[in-house]
Amino acid sequence: MQWWNDFVDWLTSPAARPALFNAAVLAVAVILSGLIAAWIARGALKGLLSRTDRAQKASAIAALVDAATEASVWNSLTPGEQVLSDRAVGQADIMVRLLPIKSAGLAANWAGHQLAEMKRASATFGYQLDPAIAEFRDRLLEWQNSPRRARKIFQNDLERWRFESNEPDRTLIDQQDAWVAQQHHEQYTARKCSRADLMSPASAR
Repeated sequence: MQWWNDFVDWLTSPAARPALFNAAVLAVAVILSGLIAAWIARGALKGLLSRTDRAQKASAIAALVDAATEASVWNSLTPGEQVLSDRAVGQADIMVRLLPIKSAGLAANWAGHQLAEMKRASATFGYQLDPAIAEFRDRLLEWQNSPRRARKIFQNDLERWRFESNEPDRTLIDQQDAWVAQQHHEQYTARKCSRADLMSPASAR
């Protein structure tokens, strides 16, 4: 235990004060540098996550706007193009729902209803869909910039649409949609058969 006694005597002696002071300064410097490095790393990571979130939001919104553009001309698409369009809509819906925003599911439901309305309106001759697409895009951009405010608007719209869907006229609308889909299918089936008939004489030669 003699070495311990010698160490304690040296530690309490005036000669040890400069060494203790330097050690304390060094310890404080190491702690402060560690805290500063952690603060800088946290800020950089936060900025990276923020940029990644913005990129994901922009990509999801762009996919929905592209889907809205195709929905506006839905009745003029071929059945194969409609299948591809529906697949793109499904992918965009998943992208929106996976966004780290509490109202992402609500926005996806709102966008899905709007896309369905655009498909239905595409069968109406003379219907101007450019303003509808612009409004659709602007509402989504507003949701990106202010999710809380847009969340209330989306919720009010969905509640209003839910009330309207319970009206007696809804059955008639569904029947009209089914009729339009049947007419569209028969139209492209007839075109396909006509092309086959035109090609048959040529192949016979």
